[in-house]
Amino acid sequence: MLPCYVLLDLETTGGNPVHDRITEIAAVRIENGQEVARWSTLVNPGCSISPFIQHLTGISNAMVRGAPGFETVAQHLLALLDGAVLVAHNVRFDHGFLLNELARLDVALRVKTLCTVRLSRLLYPQHKGHGLDAIMQRHGIRTLERHRAMGDVEVMQAWLQIARQEHGAELLGQQALALLQSSATLPPQLETRVADIPESVGVYIFYGEGPLPLYIGKSIKLRSRVLAHFQAASRAPREMRMAQEIRRIEWLETAGEIGALLLEARLVKERQPAYNRRLRRESTLCAWRLADDPLARPLLSLVRGEALQPQEFGQMYGVYRSKNQALSSLRELADSQGLCLQALGLESGKGRCFAHQIGRCQGVCCGEESPERHHLRLQLALAQQKLLVWPYPGKVGLREYNARSERTDIHIFDQWCHLATVHDETELTDALGSRSTLAFDLDTYRLLLKHIAAPGKGKFELIDWTEKQQQTLNSL
Repeated sequence: MLPCYVLLDLETTGGNPVHDRITEIAAVRIENGQEVARWSTLVNPGCSISPFIQHLTGISNAMVRGAPGFETVAQHLLALLDGAVLVAHNVRFDHGFLLNELARLDVALRVKTLCTVRLSRLLYPQHKGHGLDAIMQRHGIRTLERHRAMGDVEVMQAWLQIARQEHGAELLGQQALALLQSSATLPPQLETRVADIPESVGVYIFYGEGPLPLYIGKSIKLRSRVLAHFQAASRAPREMRMAQEIRRIEWLETAGEIGALLLEARLVKERQPAYNRRLRRESTLCAWRLADDPLARPLLSLVRGEALQPQEFGQMYGVYRSKNQALSSLRELADSQGLCLQALGLESGKGRCFAHQIGRCQGVCCGEESPERHHLRLQLALAQQKLLVWPYPGKVGLREYNARSERTDIHIFDQWCHLATVHDETELTDALGSRSTLAFDLDTYRLLLKHIAAPGKGKFELIDWTEKQQQTLNSL
């Protein structure tokens, strides 16, 4: 198949290469088609093996109690792997465990890998199952030691011999070499060709077996970012779980990074992927509205949900993702600035507030500070959190152009809200004439603050429709 390779299998205390440990190693080294070394050993994982894993593998705590630790057998294993390709069934699993075990010893593992699951998919595309049990059933392979390391290595060895007989040594070698030259970090069950993903800006979507997405992300280099997820799977438990579930990948190209950010945020809110925590829809957004009258009580009122209208941002401060976050932030501000809890509405009652009693309020609650001065200090304290009023008389656009793809995206905004992304004159006319209800989104607001505040620094053109609408229409 290959000039030199090692068939390897590990048994472990679980499926997480960061936290779980190895309990058994088996390896067979093949050089020029001949077996030259065979080795297996139990390994003391330094932790308890769960009853489920003991039942699955047949390896008990008593069996590994007197076994060597990984640090004792590591050099022998590295010697076996020296100059060879590591071959395993779902090689990401075994490779990930070896990476983490060796990292604990401050040893770097540098070895090429080949996955026999992916090799089975190439050689037998007419079959759906490519796990070890499916391969055994398909080819009539038998073993009395399934889920023991050497037993599983011998199943792989027997299958490779059958594949050689059925397809010929030349084709087997060609397919193995093709896999070796591609990314060996890809999940074996992945149906999408990663080579088809463009190295351009846009959004990628991971799917499992169902119609709902697992994860949605964006990147200026789609293929590289997707591969980075898989390469991180051996180090990050979350990435490992996602890699184990993924079946296919979709992608949507955009003209630039702003379009990718907007599309990612919208799709995450609409589809609620299981592994996305950021950018999800927040129905509890809120902000503080400051009363104009220094004598008003309370001075601040919480504005929530649909009442949070960008047209009134001149009197609002925030935004917060929950009422608890808003209250906590205000309490911290009051404590640091000596503001009155009663005046702010954080404490009921009359007379001296609790903060004044412990020397943290300057006394607007008991006449020691004027309401006007306290109101001014509150405004100054809140200044950095003040929401900005939309700085344009109407709708504006951010125009992105990608010279490589010759794609143009025009993102239309009004009152900090994203109205549409258009690509031709008809779409633009419809969007500019739309009277749809504006839905405030915190992520879009922050994105626009970053880019509109510094126009010209990004790869886009800012268009004020009140001045340039006809000029832009003519240039589409």
